[in-house]
Amino acid sequence: MKFVAVSQRVVLEKNERRDALDIRWSAFLERCGFLPLLIPNRPSLVAPLLKNSGCRAVVLTGGNDLAAYGGDSPERDATETLLLEFALKRRIPCLGVCRGMQLIQHYYGVPLTRVKGHVTSRQRIRIKGRPGLVNSYHCWGAFGTKEPLDVWAVADDGVVKAVRHRRKLIEGIMWHPERFDPFRKQDLRNIAGFLNGTRSEL
Repeated sequence: MKFVAVSQRVVLEKNERRDALDIRWSAFLERCGFLPLLIPNRPSLVAPLLKNSGCRAVVLTGGNDLAAYGGDSPERDATETLLLEFALKRRIPCLGVCRGMQLIQHYYGVPLTRVKGHVTSRQRIRIKGRPGLVNSYHCWGAFGTKEPLDVWAVADDGVVKAVRHRRKLIEGIMWHPERFDPFRKQDLRNIAGFLNGTRSEL
């Protein structure tokens, strides 16, 4: 199996700042054929960890608002920005999920705004013009994107639900594939393919 670098949320509990990840992510990525390497939210450790791990892909997970929009974990923003830039430099796949996609949008200068009606276990969207069904757990979103990103999925209210880089293997989705029980076959197939270097085709 190949390693995939996986970001973690910051949780404030019992006067501690803790790195945390839903255990369903490890199960999901294992099903995709990858070993998750959990990256601590300490920017100075990112380069040494990635250099010595041989990571072949990156996943930016959900949770925590971006610091630019009131979030309280700037160290996570810095860590994930380094992960994204590592993927860009090494030309390896980087998948952003929910907050991860927000970070990708923010990195390319796309402003976010508060959105309503996007916290639900089932939401109908349009994926490349075709109807699709996803879950949704976010309060920040965008109604467009900027070059070099393209939109490839939108909600009925125009909120962007997925973006991808025009030339590099950088994609973002605003749903959580790891939260479906059981995992959906199309998510496993498409994300496994993407992390192995093939663009998602939903």
